[in-house]
Amino acid sequence: MKKINTALILCAGYGKRLNPITLKTPKSLIKINNISLLENTINLIKELGISEIKLNTFYLKDQIKIFIEQKNFDVKIEIIEDGNQILDTGGGILNMTNSINEEDFFIFNPDTVWSAKNVNCIKEMESYYFSKKIQNILMVVNKDLSFDKKLKGDFNLEKNLLSKGNQYIYTGCQILNRNLLKNINKKVFSINEIWNELVSKNNLFGFESRQQLIHLTDFKIYNKLLKSN
Repeated sequence: MKKINTALILCAGYGKRLNPITLKTPKSLIKINNISLLENTINLIKELGISEIKLNTFYLKDQIKIFIEQKNFDVKIEIIEDGNQILDTGGGILNMTNSINEEDFFIFNPDTVWSAKNVNCIKEMESYYFSKKIQNILMVVNKDLSFDKKLKGDFNLEKNLLSKGNQYIYTGCQILNRNLLKNINKKVFSINEIWNELVSKNNLFGFESRQQLIHLTDFKIYNKLLKSN
């Protein structure tokens, strides 16, 4: 069975919904359970046996650079800056793919509080992806399993196909093939544009997680998380 060896982490955003914390600290460096969201995500990626990580930066980028240098993680990590403007999720992904050789890669959002409980599901999703010879798959969870009960669903899910709806939430983990990005001729765009096009063709795939989704949505959820631990 084929295996993915590269993971991308999206770390460029402003995190405005987490003000005032993010006025001085990038969202990915906020700590939950005494560990930053970024380190927590890197630890998950290492548990998956992935050998190379790319992460993009823009807002408060120097803090993330210093963090990576000081931590000296035992995995290859390359920081790729968005440049003079923030590229949004899709543009950030496209920019990072210029630095990788693989056709298929993981993409993670660090504002999900990942745990070892997610590892098996992600590996099962990877196996499904290659066995079905598809070019995209999103790990989703039923909104009833969301820690943030105000978080609205993004999709419906039936037989591993996603459609527009409100029952399932994107967890922040997906696999993409670079072919999905090859005809894009703009630098700044949301990954939702790719998803919407795939949904319209009935070709956006999903894989259901049964684990609770803990997503650092905003300042209120941050405080609620701190009180629950």
